[in-house]
Amino acid sequence: QVHVVESGGGLVQAGASLRLSCTVSGPTFSTMGWFRQAPGKEREFVAAIDWSGGYTDYADTVKGRFTISRDNGKTTVHLQMNSLKPGDTALFYCAARRRPSVTREVATYDLWGQGTQVTVSS
Repeated sequence: QVHVVESGGGLVQAGASLRLSCTVSGPTFSTMGWFRQAPGKEREFVAAIDWSGGYTDYADTVKGRFTISRDNGKTTVHLQMNSLKPGDTALFYCAARRRPSVTREVATYDLWGQGTQVTVSS
């Protein structure tokens, strides 16, 4: 059975950094993405990376502050989050997509983790 497990969330002050990690057990998926959902809001795209790690995509709200990367074994993806803001507070989800093209749409991802909470205080 395939599982997606996130880790690394926590409570930090504005301006701090956090590093989220996501590990997929079972078959390797081509595209990996991070999404987030704040209370009362829809789940939104944050960042995604292709199989090789050579192509990445970021939401405008996090571009320049967040960095997505993939380890050589391809099964673990990281999201380095710097200069965190209170507006980044959300439940962060890791998602896996079998097809190789990088997308931003929630419905195009095949497997999801349970999420890890990120809370940024002002």
